[in-house]
Amino acid sequence: MPLAEHLAATCSIGNRKSEIVNPLMTARTRTDLLLLAGFCTFLFSYGIAQFGLIGADEPRYAQVAREMLDRKDLVTPTLGGKSWLEKPPLYYWQAMIVYSLVGVSDTAARIPSAIDATILVIAVYLFFRKFRPTVEVDAALITASCAGVVGFARAASMDMPLTAAFAIGMLAWWAWRESEKRIYLAAFYLFMALGTLAKGPVAPFLAAVVLVTYSAAVREARLIVKTAWLPGILLFLAVALPWYIAVQMRNPQFFRAFILEHNLARFSTNLYHHPEPFWYYIPVLLLALVPWIVFVIAAFAHSIRVWWAERAAQSDSELGFRVFLCCWLILPLVFFSISRSKLPGYILPAVPAGALLLADYLRQQLEQQNPLPKWLAILHALISCAPIVPAVLIGYIVTTHRLTGGRSLWVALAVALVLMLGIALTLSGRMQWRMLRFVTLIPVVLAVAAVVKLGTGAIDQRLSTRSLAYELASVETHKLPLAVCGTSREVEFGLAFYRDQIIDRYESGAVPAGEHLLVAAPSWKSNVTEWTKGRRVTSLGHYAPQDLDYYWVAATANR
Repeated sequence: MPLAEHLAATCSIGNRKSEIVNPLMTARTRTDLLLLAGFCTFLFSYGIAQFGLIGADEPRYAQVAREMLDRKDLVTPTLGGKSWLEKPPLYYWQAMIVYSLVGVSDTAARIPSAIDATILVIAVYLFFRKFRPTVEVDAALITASCAGVVGFARAASMDMPLTAAFAIGMLAWWAWRESEKRIYLAAFYLFMALGTLAKGPVAPFLAAVVLVTYSAAVREARLIVKTAWLPGILLFLAVALPWYIAVQMRNPQFFRAFILEHNLARFSTNLYHHPEPFWYYIPVLLLALVPWIVFVIAAFAHSIRVWWAERAAQSDSELGFRVFLCCWLILPLVFFSISRSKLPGYILPAVPAGALLLADYLRQQLEQQNPLPKWLAILHALISCAPIVPAVLIGYIVTTHRLTGGRSLWVALAVALVLMLGIALTLSGRMQWRMLRFVTLIPVVLAVAAVVKLGTGAIDQRLSTRSLAYELASVETHKLPLAVCGTSREVEFGLAFYRDQIIDRYESGAVPAGEHLLVAAPSWKSNVTEWTKGRRVTSLGHYAPQDLDYYWVAATANR
């Protein structure tokens, strides 16, 4: 056959193969994405409407977004009509979009975090499919099912927007490192800018610490020089700076309030009263990586051991990727452990690194057909099934702050034990590593379902003010001003969101002169009597789940 005909025939065969493979890949991708969408919907959204906003931050952030939407203001966050400059606007912007589409509600306030977590999971899938194929679905589902990701994907807060932006940016950086395509480096700068809009300079700072440490570990200092790409820096500034400039121009106190107080002072002092021991984030990170923590530790130890033994083989991109993930996992832990102010959500940006490290470790074990140690399978089965017990008993735990005895406990223990034995036996069988994802997701799904089905009622009544707000609305003929006395910040901010009004606080000297409702802790009854002297006060009821009294207080006599 002449050469030209041979080449033509070869190209024809290649085209026919491409026509066959591409539809198969498209069908496979479609199936994978549908699977991920289903799991993300369940893990991040199932039952989020069944309990109200909890803590002080959720209702506060949700209310700030509502006020910005009401004023049609994209620049200055406000709370109670006053500038509230503690956080950047990315979450608020996202919540404003959701509010404008579906209306203001506690569910709508949580949707941005669920969407951000889903975007993160899809980004992990796409990254692994291109750069670490065969375990892309495993990597995505491992990331989605980490306890920290599931928890914060259901919260109206800045932690998930920051984590998603930071993690996608770090993956983009590695994609550039491996492919040398500048489009990925541009994506790195773009997502670092979004991280800066999510929670401030912590995103680019953490990225810089991780990249410098990684470059030192693999002895490639030129990586930092190559990363400092002028067009990327300009892209970062173009995305991140406009809001910071605009808010500073409108609010001259912004630099002091945000940079000096809520970043530097929060890190270096206990100004905001969140003291914890130095080792606080070690158990927090371990819990955030449940149910995968056993294998994450195994993957980390293996990666460090191999890196230490093969430090001369720095050109190995697979080893380099795992070293990169180890730096990403550990350095946020070290950084936030040094901070004087500690909250659980701070460590969330490290969680995807643990999930990705495990996924790459899993890929290696499958390729090398290594046996799964039985002790590791048993320990993993124990830890992955353990959350079922508190999940089943969550209503009792929230109500009594302890585990209950009796039939419920024994049923929960029996279910966890049977499932643990099944997982241990499966992982000790022929399929071993290939079954890891499947068998581990079973207790995750059961635990989430148990919390939603058995615990949301108690969570709503004990930890949220939604039910209390409904009770107050039922006893007033028209909407009255509301004040609190001796209550927690959680109650104050929760009522501010659910009633969409400014809440006065008696002990701060803000005793309304007009007719109003009052929510007070029973222990402050004598103070209420003193501060309402000469005014008619009528007890309207007692909210037992949180031990709060509520009153109607008449206007002062001179009104």
